[in-house]
Amino acid sequence: MHIRGDHAELVVGGRLDVRSAADARTVLHSAVDDGVGDLVLDLTQLDSWDATGLGVIMGAHRRAGRCGRRLVLRGVPPQMQRLLVATRLHRILAIEGGLAAESLPRV
Repeated sequence: MHIRGDHAELVVGGRLDVRSAADARTVLHSAVDDGVGDLVLDLTQLDSWDATGLGVIMGAHRRAGRCGRRLVLRGVPPQMQRLLVATRLHRILAIEGGLAAESLPRV
């Protein structure tokens, strides 16, 4: 896993999982604490995430809210969009441009 960027925009790549969660949490919390306004997480280079990785994202979301900021996800890969829909987290997290229609449940 790698995270590049600053306190306004971070690019997350590789795998966000139990092995990388501690490092990712440290970087995300520093970015939230050191900036103002929206913090954009660009996930276009993210290969996968597990429940622990998703928990890191949710923790950063909560921390940003407490700091008066908003965490915004950009470029969420389709496989991860489906997970956000299945867990209903797409209703809580800010997702730039919304979700692709194919990831939404059919009515």
